[in-house]
Amino acid sequence: MEEKTLFEGLYRPQPLLIVISGTSGVGKDAVLCGLKELGLNLHFVVTATSRPPRPLEVPGVDYFFYTREDFERRIANNEFIEYTMVYSDWKGIPRSQVDDALRSGKDVVLRVDVQGAMKLRKLYPEAVLIFLIPESVDEWYNRLRSRNTDSPDELALRLKTAHKEVKQIGEFDYVVLNAHDLLEKAVDDIIQIINVEHHKVHHRKALNDATPE
Repeated sequence: MEEKTLFEGLYRPQPLLIVISGTSGVGKDAVLCGLKELGLNLHFVVTATSRPPRPLEVPGVDYFFYTREDFERRIANNEFIEYTMVYSDWKGIPRSQVDDALRSGKDVVLRVDVQGAMKLRKLYPEAVLIFLIPESVDEWYNRLRSRNTDSPDELALRLKTAHKEVKQIGEFDYVVLNAHDLLEKAVDDIIQIINVEHHKVHHRKALNDATPE
């Protein structure tokens, strides 16, 4: 009977590419860890870098750590969807990390700097871009200083870069506040964004159809 098929096919959410970005030190890694702890059916992209690991960073979990020579060889082999030089080191998104997960129907989550997010906007116009912000400049600057990984000159460069990056927030779809001691709220906001995107009547185009060659 026609009545039995009345609502068939009306709810078919497409896999999303969720891009989490923001200035250096805004807490992108912490937000990703919070999402991972929820055990959701998400694929978390591991990006690659030519810088050495920081204390407590695990290769293959936090980043793929390559030498500069190995990274540049992989660039030549077209192994990255996008790559860029950030603070004197290469960063890039391995192509297989995104393409394979999207084909499987999973939502894909990755964190990149603002430069990377802008490149992904061009390559994947259907992607969901989320810009993280701190509660205040003082809070953000204290986070950077507490890492104890940057020289005064490097901190000055990050501040200068942040001024440029914030001006690009209009290119993003959502802004999420990642305030001190409120990480769970930021993670919950991102989950709500994903749910909203899946419940839209007019879904973003299937990303598998838009994957660049």
